[in-house]
Amino acid sequence: MNYDGYLSRAAVMMRESAIRKMGAVSARVPDVISLAPGYPSPDTFPWQDFRHITDGLLGARDASTLQYGPTRGFRPLLDAIRGVLRGRGIEASLEELLVTTGSQQGLDLVARVLLDPGDVALVELPAYTGAMAAFRNVQAELAGVRQDADGIDLDDLDRVMASLRAEGKRVRFLYVVPNFQNPTGLLLAREKRRQLLDAARRHDILLVEDDPYGELYFSDVAEESDTRPIKADDLDGRVVYLSSFSKTLAPGYRVAWIAAPSALAAKFEIAKQATDICTGALDQRVVWQAIERGVLAAQGPRLRTVYQHKRTVMERALQQHAGGLLTWPKPRGGFFVWVTAPAAIDSEALLSRAMRHGVLFVVGSAFFVDGSGRNTLRLAFSAPSPERIEEGVRRLSAALHEELETLRQGVGSAGTSAVGTGGASSGTVTPTG
Repeated sequence: MNYDGYLSRAAVMMRESAIRKMGAVSARVPDVISLAPGYPSPDTFPWQDFRHITDGLLGARDASTLQYGPTRGFRPLLDAIRGVLRGRGIEASLEELLVTTGSQQGLDLVARVLLDPGDVALVELPAYTGAMAAFRNVQAELAGVRQDADGIDLDDLDRVMASLRAEGKRVRFLYVVPNFQNPTGLLLAREKRRQLLDAARRHDILLVEDDPYGELYFSDVAEESDTRPIKADDLDGRVVYLSSFSKTLAPGYRVAWIAAPSALAAKFEIAKQATDICTGALDQRVVWQAIERGVLAAQGPRLRTVYQHKRTVMERALQQHAGGLLTWPKPRGGFFVWVTAPAAIDSEALLSRAMRHGVLFVVGSAFFVDGSGRNTLRLAFSAPSPERIEEGVRRLSAALHEELETLRQGVGSAGTSAVGTGGASSGTVTPTG
């Protein structure tokens, strides 16, 4: 039976996540090294702490631990989140907070509450695919804003806004990941954060600030204040702030949150009632206890050390095996290295060849709403061991050299080569056009 005629317009537009797709491939292919998903390293999970916490929670046989709970979230956890936010410079009341089942649910709630079909959501070029999917699922139009070496290009934001307004389009918000952006790893400059708030006021749009990686800064970041959320300086309720415990504790506990003006938080709560009623009660209590017992605070220094080392291993391997061919901006935190290949390379074709070598990555074009980024790719260093990172980069380099040789042979009869190379540097600014 053909069900196409039964699908909603939104369902027809739905597309599989490029990141999830690579996860499915890695499960099927033996000995594949996946540099695709931005998964935390299992070695960083505080296993013993979680065991002691869950033993205590389940041993107490408190019925509320396994029962439905308030849609807004478990009150002690909400109070603990207020403390986490205070440490980031954000003051939030209980009325401004909502626990979500992962950050992805937060993005879905933002989309369903703030966007009508045909409305415009602004995203960075490139931008996180999960956010783009959430906004597209409500039939919104996406428009991209270019990035500079220090984050979003504010002049381009003005140009894009002027163009959309001239077309009579209704722009609702700009979605940004200021801290070690997914996929580029870029850190939005401190002065630009203030300027972005000013631009949002001038254009009368909201900012949706997604901050899953802010605690994962490396020693390359001069001051911890470089990661200060935009929300911390929001004086007129223009920023909707999302964050998560997935990268700092464990993603298996699907606990994240939204901090938003109370009027919006109330709408998010109503929308959440229609999706899952409430976030898992046991998950929330485990996270609450992890905060209360100091587990979360202890995770920070450990995570920063582990991921900085893996970042360095990946960069060294790229320099060793693909020096002169690939460029990337140096990640100063987070999970990702954003790579630009020679202009002749199509990352889709490169991925097919890389799979035969037993390595996976995410094609960069998946992160662009304007069809660009064909010769870019995202490499995640967070989950594999340092040894697997080195081997994965070696395999990727072998695939790249093969692909370049194939391209050279393909144009050799014309007497010229379409394959250009540029000097590789871990400090090189990645072109995003």
